[in-house]
Amino acid sequence: MHSDDEVRHWMRGVLDNQEVWLAFADHGALLGLMVLDGDWVEQLYIDPAWTGRGLGTRLLELGKQRRPDGLQLWTFVSNERAQRFYERNGFAVEERTDGSGNEEHAPDLRYVWRPSA
Repeated sequence: MHSDDEVRHWMRGVLDNQEVWLAFADHGALLGLMVLDGDWVEQLYIDPAWTGRGLGTRLLELGKQRRPDGLQLWTFVSNERAQRFYERNGFAVEERTDGSGNEEHAPDLRYVWRPSA
């Protein structure tokens, strides 16, 4: 778990160096965030109250438009909901790890999306 100050510091770095897409409600509340770095989806977060409404899919579709040659991302093995979501959106597992290379030391999966031939 990170402190609010650590998260703010990290976000400032992301906003300065990567492509960030935000989704807002009509009243201005932040509903979702997608961060692209090259062909990597570095972050994809949706407000839990807004999951299942297509917002994550819309952000991924935007990512596919922005990176038409393909995308890749990591998700944890324990996050089965995310795995189903990515697979529904055309991503496939290309790599599995034991988690020794990530901050959380949790087993993870690298998913890849490639455009249809």
